[in-house]
Amino acid sequence: MSILKETYTLSNSVTIPKLGLGTWFIDDEAAPAAVRSAIDLGYRNIDTAQAYGNERGVGEGLRSSAVPREELFVSTKLAAEIKDYDQAVAAIDESLEKLGLDYMDLMLIHAPQPWDQFRGDDFSDGNLAAWKALEEAYKAGKLRSIGVSNFLESDLQNIIDNAEIAPQVNQILVHAGNTPTELINFCQQKNIIVQAYSPIGHGEILGNDTINEIASRYEVTVPQLCIKYTIQLGTVSLPKTANPEHMKSNAALDFEISESDMQILQDLHERDYGDSSMFPVYSGK
Repeated sequence: MSILKETYTLSNSVTIPKLGLGTWFIDDEAAPAAVRSAIDLGYRNIDTAQAYGNERGVGEGLRSSAVPREELFVSTKLAAEIKDYDQAVAAIDESLEKLGLDYMDLMLIHAPQPWDQFRGDDFSDGNLAAWKALEEAYKAGKLRSIGVSNFLESDLQNIIDNAEIAPQVNQILVHAGNTPTELINFCQQKNIIVQAYSPIGHGEILGNDTINEIASRYEVTVPQLCIKYTIQLGTVSLPKTANPEHMKSNAALDFEISESDMQILQDLHERDYGDSSMFPVYSGK
């Protein structure tokens, strides 16, 4: 599982593991065991968020593992509803307290709009206010890197043009069947690392015939193919699971997808998220 040792380098020279553990939908009570299992298997990149409601449990799992803190890369996200400097300052400290950590390796603004107005009104000023709080926490050593999530080109450009520090990361929905190529290219041109959340399409693409056919040719599972696809795109892949067997399988990526198959996967349009379409990130609104 050599992928667990591979890293990218952010624009500020901080390294980030290419494969991480997403913890969305992992209950706070279940989070310590899930995080410990991932770390025992070799994962060093753990992603959470204020909105997940499991920062306390994730922190417990981190602190109770046998791996030194400095070998772990821990990310969390500022709640999407916080578009105010003072609230952001307080929320950063609250996350540190809940996680039980002296610093975080990465903190993101979770979305450019509050969830109930996702892809709606303009919150440019609010994002700059929240970003200022992240910049100050970064300078104070509370955060080793700072970034955003679900930001489009215009949202990113607002930060780049008007802030002191450009985002080092943009965490977005990327999977075979939904590849925002232009946005990924924009981020790469601006030296912003892209993190791919839901690289398996929230599980809804497991039945896709094209993906299954390609996976069978490589003699790998559909999740393995999908995770490898996002990494070969140059993104950090963040599959979410509390199942240690799935964690182990997700990291067994010692194969290479051909250029022609990468193009097929990149051109695929598969965005039926079933019951998950109720979530703004899947509905697009």
